[in-house]
Amino acid sequence: MAAIITDQLRILNAKNFVAGVQSSTNSYYTFIGLPNASDYQSDWNINPPSPKDALDESNDYWDNMIAMKKISSSDISQVVRKTTWSSGTTYDMWRNDITRDNPSQPSGTFDIYDANYYVMNSDYRVYICLFNNSNPENGYQGSPSLDEPTFTDLEPRSAGSSGDGYIWKYLYTIKPSQAIKFDSTSYIPVPNNWETSSDDAPIRQNASTSGQLKIVTVRGRGVGLGTARTYTRVPIQGDGRGAEATVVVNNDSKIESVTISKGGSDYTYGTVNLTGRVPKGTTSPTFDVIIPPYGGHGADIYRELGAYNVLTYARFENDTENPDFITGNEFARIGLIENPLDNDSSTILTKDKASAVYALKLTSAGNQYQTSTFTPDVEIEQTVGVGSTAVGRVISYDQVTGVLKYWQDRTNAGFNSDGTANVSPAYGFEVLRFTGDPATGGSLDIRGGSQILGIDTNFGTTASPGISTVINSRTYFLGQSFVQGVAQPESKKYSGNIIHVDNRPSVTRSSSQKEDVKIILQF
Repeated sequence: MAAIITDQLRILNAKNFVAGVQSSTNSYYTFIGLPNASDYQSDWNINPPSPKDALDESNDYWDNMIAMKKISSSDISQVVRKTTWSSGTTYDMWRNDITRDNPSQPSGTFDIYDANYYVMNSDYRVYICLFNNSNPENGYQGSPSLDEPTFTDLEPRSAGSSGDGYIWKYLYTIKPSQAIKFDSTSYIPVPNNWETSSDDAPIRQNASTSGQLKIVTVRGRGVGLGTARTYTRVPIQGDGRGAEATVVVNNDSKIESVTISKGGSDYTYGTVNLTGRVPKGTTSPTFDVIIPPYGGHGADIYRELGAYNVLTYARFENDTENPDFITGNEFARIGLIENPLDNDSSTILTKDKASAVYALKLTSAGNQYQTSTFTPDVEIEQTVGVGSTAVGRVISYDQVTGVLKYWQDRTNAGFNSDGTANVSPAYGFEVLRFTGDPATGGSLDIRGGSQILGIDTNFGTTASPGISTVINSRTYFLGQSFVQGVAQPESKKYSGNIIHVDNRPSVTRSSSQKEDVKIILQF
């Protein structure tokens, strides 16, 4: 059976996804991870590999996750392809009948949503092209646009005085707050909640008459149509009612122009009926009555522009009161998680930011921890019992607070990064957790830095976890909750659904920078 998934399902899926993210019952997060990309592939930063979609891969994504940022209702938007107005460019025009049998002109696309029929001007105003001066003389290809549209009139009109023939319809203006978050090299946002937004109500109300015609194009001018004359109230017949056109016959007894004088309503097809009004002529003229989208231009901006893409935004910015985002190391992976759980809980995580790594509060005699160093990505060890060693990899170390952040993955348990078993594992095939309460034969010593340091087991209890420390009369917040000097990730490992993964060249985080992460989802 021949079948298709229509663009309208794609638009619906995009709209439903946005609604799901904005729902108070859900929590979606952008995450950063993978501080050791070169261990996975030596040329990762030159040629990042494509992510793999498997449940086992999701577990690995979790193991190498660093931090998460919640996507708020204002951090997501449906977006469409960016087409910036440029003088001398010939644009497509809106048509509802574009298929592989009737390509859009001049682009030749088989889908209207792939055509360049709308633009954003230099003031972030968005317009749809209703007419590109398509006529028999230019092969119905249209002509170059010379006048940048800048008006905000509700009704369509030309943009300037060049006579380029273009008719534009103003749709909306991208707000500065939207531009900051959702404008990108390839996409522009469409307003959220178009159906109910008071800001966009005038556009919607102006489009309220369904099937109101705006444009008729001349396909064939005809021959022998009588003397030059302007004919008014020429009916447009079809399945709608009330539409009329003004027809101009030139001195060559051909059709010069056709313009809509009354838009009528409820048309899904139509034709200009010259019978009894314009002389028949030796060759009859032909026209294309352009049918607007259901509800009129501006009624449903998502359907009109083909908004089946979604952009999510997250800013990873250092915060002294909640330092969940590490500095001094790299990340080479970003992604999206749906409904992760709070650590050691069945409750969905709701924190604005969350650390996804383990941490230790270290101490030493004579405050040696303040001069000790831990090289990022090197292994650290703790003997947690007789013949039992916990192994992790350094993410960051703060000499001021003595907080060491680390991660543990399969490579710390005798496996390779691809999941295959190591021939000669150093510590067996088991991941052991670092602890402030080691078993008999164990120690609080942490090895792997420039000096051996110990876990500060006096820092934090189950009843009163340690979240900050005071040094020289200054309070330092640690970003995680410590019990006996040990902190767990704030999110529950392997919970929720990882729904998007993007591998990219490594980015080194520093205390003086911020990263705006924009993820495009194409439905």
